[in-house]
Amino acid sequence: MTMFRVFLVGVLVILVSYTGLVIADHGWGLIPIFFGDMAKLAWPGQFNLDFMFMLSLSAIWVAWRHQFSGPGLGLSLLALTGGSLFLSLYLLVLTGQTRGNVREVLLGKARAAALPH
Repeated sequence: MTMFRVFLVGVLVILVSYTGLVIADHGWGLIPIFFGDMAKLAWPGQFNLDFMFMLSLSAIWVAWRHQFSGPGLGLSLLALTGGSLFLSLYLLVLTGQTRGNVREVLLGKARAAALPH
């Protein structure tokens, strides 16, 4: 679990740094570029579409993990829009809160408790 948490910290630091540099050089105009590339039906758009589906899977998992509660739906929106920046921080917090209990990280506290040990 320690190496996984080190990886998550690395992802978070690299993405925050990279994102900051991109915003400083190009501004906040991601959305038109992201969907514009998809509209062109070329490889950058294919990558964006694939990435959007990965973000959607992440968001659905977060909402499901929180049993589609209000806070869970809010977190799923952050997962959908925040990508790996959100997910790395979210998993770092979860691995700390659960003391590395992978069942609880993946399923949530109630579902993990209901499983036979």
